[in-house]
Amino acid sequence: MKSSIHDPYAVLRIQSFRLYLLGRLFLTLAFQIQEIAIGWILYAKTGNPLVLGFTGLAVAIPYIITSMFSGLIADTKNRKYVVIYAVLLMLSSSIALLFKLYIDSAIHTNTIDILPYYIVLFFVGLARGFMGPSLQALWADFIPKELFPNGATWSANTFNFGAVAGPALGGVVLGFYGANAAAILTCLLLISSIIAFLRLKYKKVIRDIKKEPLKDKLLAGLRFVFSHQILVGAMALDMFAVMFGGAIALLPAFVKDVLLMGPEALGILRAAPFIGSLLMGIYLAHHPPLKNTGKILLISIAGFGLCIIGFAMSTNYLLSLLLLAASGSFDNVSMVIRGSIAQLFTPDEMRGRVSAVNGVFIGSSNEIGAFESGLAASLMGLIPSVIFGGSITIIIVLCTAIFIPALATFSIRTSMHNNQT
Repeated sequence: MKSSIHDPYAVLRIQSFRLYLLGRLFLTLAFQIQEIAIGWILYAKTGNPLVLGFTGLAVAIPYIITSMFSGLIADTKNRKYVVIYAVLLMLSSSIALLFKLYIDSAIHTNTIDILPYYIVLFFVGLARGFMGPSLQALWADFIPKELFPNGATWSANTFNFGAVAGPALGGVVLGFYGANAAAILTCLLLISSIIAFLRLKYKKVIRDIKKEPLKDKLLAGLRFVFSHQILVGAMALDMFAVMFGGAIALLPAFVKDVLLMGPEALGILRAAPFIGSLLMGIYLAHHPPLKNTGKILLISIAGFGLCIIGFAMSTNYLLSLLLLAASGSFDNVSMVIRGSIAQLFTPDEMRGRVSAVNGVFIGSSNEIGAFESGLAASLMGLIPSVIFGGSITIIIVLCTAIFIPALATFSIRTSMHNNQT
């Protein structure tokens, strides 16, 4: 008779999963440090929040374009090597950024040509688009299905830890040692990520992919998601919440113009949501949201919106820090639930393409949300635009509860029981 005692560390006993988490950690650190460095440089030189918005768009466009193709690649090729090749592309763009920074510092110019920064971000978006579905689906290749909720929690925890340490580390390095040092650190972390992924060892997975026209293969993930109301509801809810409720892209403007502080404070504020997310993730590892899952999802996203509204109205650094941390804790709940739903509903031969759809829904919404934030701030003003976004998030939660009742009543435990029987 199987023990009913929940083991929160079961999945961490699998060596390949530990290596996967290590590779993802280095990758997350690198991206966060690069993002905070580019955002600070551009806003410090231009003072224009719309410039920050375009950084999100520069990543989102290639991400969306490549996602459907990369989903099929993830289902037909070795996911491990797809991830490695994509990280190599990110490394190449990061090295190019490093050379750009050295050239600028050598000629001691106070003017800034923003186009090269957008080009670097374009290639980062291209790499993330190709890598996303394979990275999200990779860990399902070497852990048993009954550990999927546990795996989703620790995968989210690792991302959040990297997203905590990355901005804080990036802010300190940027403030004390400059942009060149931040770029060097980014390159070293990407190299470390490649080494970790290269060491992954697991049995080759044979996937039964139906023979059908290329167009049908590419659209299969989209059809699958939209045929499951709970899955599309969770993805759409999170997408619109992140798109309208995010204030992260505008943090350089808040730090510089509202809180009147420097890049070190920016790094800590940028890390605050992920500190809250990490703490919540540790709690969820021991107490997974298996019952009343849908209701918990709706409450958590509404809480996220309220925290964003509070942050926009705050002029106190510590209060802003606490509100961003609270927003991150709510966001982690939705991340874990969405990841668990996606893995539970999706057959292995479809994981890459479903992850690609999830990436378009969620991954690109961060970047499109950054553009929306920058555009709204330029039109409405910095503080009103963030209050507006948080309010829209709460309205979206209410509409979801009314129009997708199946999501509100969804339970992971009930779903797992039904799958077993």
